[in-house]
Amino acid sequence: MITWGDGTGSRDEGASGRGAGGSRPPGPGGDAAESSRGPVAVVAVLPALVLFGFAIEPGRLLPGPAAVLVLSVQLVTCLPWTRRLRGAWTLAAQILLAPWAGLPGFLAASVLLAVERPVRWTLFALVVLAAGPLAPGDGGVFSVLNGVGNAFAHGLVIYALSRLIDLYAELDATRGALAAARVAAERKQTGRELEAVLGTALASVIALAGRGRQAARELVTVAREAAARVRAAPAPQSAGPADASPRAMTPRLAWPIVIATHLEYLAVGAVFLLGEELPAWRTALYAAALTVVMALQAYHSLPRPPGVRPRYAAWTLGAQVGLALGMLAVPDGPYPQLVAFAAASTLIVLPARVAWPAATVLTASAAGAALARTGGPGAYGTALLVLDIVVITLVFHGLALLTRLVHQVREAREALASLAVARERRRIARDVHDLLGYGLNAIALKGELADRVPDARQAEGHLADAARLAGRVLADLRAIPGAAAELTLDGELASAREVLAAAGIRVRVRGRAAAPGPAEEALYATVLREAMTNVLRHAPATRWCAIEFGPGMLRVTNEADPDGRPPAPAADAPGGNGIGNLRDRAALLGARLRAGPTPDGRGYALTLLMEPHPSPSATS
Repeated sequence: MITWGDGTGSRDEGASGRGAGGSRPPGPGGDAAESSRGPVAVVAVLPALVLFGFAIEPGRLLPGPAAVLVLSVQLVTCLPWTRRLRGAWTLAAQILLAPWAGLPGFLAASVLLAVERPVRWTLFALVVLAAGPLAPGDGGVFSVLNGVGNAFAHGLVIYALSRLIDLYAELDATRGALAAARVAAERKQTGRELEAVLGTALASVIALAGRGRQAARELVTVAREAAARVRAAPAPQSAGPADASPRAMTPRLAWPIVIATHLEYLAVGAVFLLGEELPAWRTALYAAALTVVMALQAYHSLPRPPGVRPRYAAWTLGAQVGLALGMLAVPDGPYPQLVAFAAASTLIVLPARVAWPAATVLTASAAGAALARTGGPGAYGTALLVLDIVVITLVFHGLALLTRLVHQVREAREALASLAVARERRRIARDVHDLLGYGLNAIALKGELADRVPDARQAEGHLADAARLAGRVLADLRAIPGAAAELTLDGELASAREVLAAAGIRVRVRGRAAAPGPAEEALYATVLREAMTNVLRHAPATRWCAIEFGPGMLRVTNEADPDGRPPAPAADAPGGNGIGNLRDRAALLGARLRAGPTPDGRGYALTLLMEPHPSPSATS
């Protein structure tokens, strides 16, 4: 309900119409402090209040019985929890109730929501035009235009309100879907790049192994170069595709709706002024005031990203508030509703802690001016005026807030997707380093042995082992982008014995190779593989390797040669990421990783210590 004029009853209720200006965009919104899961005030309370205000008949504080039924049907079409019920039956119910409820704007909105393109806008126009002759009143120009204007504005506002709520709910519900799509794209891209870089090298290794010992040195070179690439962190990938949100409406459609409702308000206001037959100077003054206030309101209401205030907001808001309050002081000023637009702008522009008290003061000022005016509307008329102001304020504030909220949930989706991609890149980088480095160094070692041993059959055996290892590494390479690779502790221990024995390094295993669960076993196996990678990279300086298991503990020590020269710690290698990767993995399970020289300085130890009782949050 929006009633044009000063509330003095100078025009009959029918001429006032159901909302002078139907200019009221809708909808809820939420600021950054509110929960992203859908603040109740945004997706339920605020739209319900706006629709309630639209359903009130002129001269009354509550909607009639038929209007309550129409309001109930409209809420079903607006709220995200019931929108699956929206369809032909809601439109039929609106059509049947329209003659008794007299709310053509609700029917116009239902047409836009329930009818498919391209006929829905044609039907919307027919409903809006039909609202003019059927509007209550004296049948004059103002009565007809007011009826058309309210049907037009209410229909657009309710449609925008419903669509923005739909979009918010849709975006919020599909946050994880966007993250999953981005991760899938990242995995696909990474798989192609790994295949291009390392897959080619591994294929070359297999081919060189088939050429015999004369190609052994070249095989070693290819394997060492590939291992060096693995030790370096991969370059950052592209940010991924932009968020192509389905059924995106804002700000593309919100902007035209904001402008259209403001223009409708200006048109109805201009007709009202001409019908008042005021002196020319007063008509010009009031028309200028109306135009400036509405233009500033449109400027403040335009869709903007969260946290972005209109430029020169202090000046534009100050001018709008001053002009709206000034109209209250003009003798017989016809525009107390202008305060509503100033109040809406305070809610849009100012912080909430300041905006709500300011809007309350503005509304109280309009009420005070109406009560103090000689021949004013009286207490009941002032209550209607206050209700009118509150509805207009909620409408414009709601449209701006919900538009902002859709921006926020889009940004949250983007942030979640970016975080998921970043985590996936780190995971792939760790797996590339931890899973492939060992195999590539083992291949290089086999190539060196094939080049050194005098026996041709032994050399062929080492080259066959190198080709077999290359096939296994290639399989690991292709599995990495798909998901985290699974390692077994027994398999890694058997492989360590075989490879170290081939390198002439004696292995001692103490304790029982066991882990309390699959996650812990995968961590033990990864630490053991990284330790073997370090040993192989410094095999010439290593004679003994001790692998020790204990309760919640794994320690791998590569000991010095008889001359006392300790092996260099692999963690110190330029560009190496192994120890850092392992610490990250261990931290996820509440474990600790220690790496450093042994107490006697003759060796280097890598120790994994599991906490006795990892917390559930640490193991998630």
